[in-house]
Amino acid sequence: WKTMFTFDASSLLYAWDNYPIKHFPPLWGWFAGEIRDGHFSAPKIAYDETLQKSPECGEWLREQNIKKLPLTSEILLQAIEIKGTLGIIEDKYHAKGVGENDILIIATARIHGLTLISDEAKQTKLPNDKAKYKIPAVCHLPEIDVPCMNFLELIKHSGAIFE
Repeated sequence: WKTMFTFDASSLLYAWDNYPIKHFPPLWGWFAGEIRDGHFSAPKIAYDETLQKSPECGEWLREQNIKKLPLTSEILLQAIEIKGTLGIIEDKYHAKGVGENDILIIATARIHGLTLISDEAKQTKLPNDKAKYKIPAVCHLPEIDVPCMNFLELIKHSGAIFE
């Protein structure tokens, strides 16, 4: 289990809302340990989104000193490439697909060689228009190729047992 992971706000919020710290202290102890050991990070843009939507979750992450990955020119260039792959022109994002923050988060994971944890819905039937792809579908495009799983898959992948 040497893989490094970075989190989309959707997964941080999903975990916080569905596995309350009061009811699942061993899970959050494990999560804090993974942050401390440098295995878990969050793109700064995802951290900010989490803090805005759930101040308590954002504060907990800050207290754990989660590594916030800043936007760099390399990430911005990667994001432009991803937008091109999806056929998104300027800021004309499709309401059913990834938004600008999502693309920046995917680009961050790709540049840092990290597995992205996202709880955006997996699309069983992919739309013909790539601009309508959600994060998991974008990550799995051969030209993007970012490993992506949801929070529950992460827990199973970790092999951790919470008692």
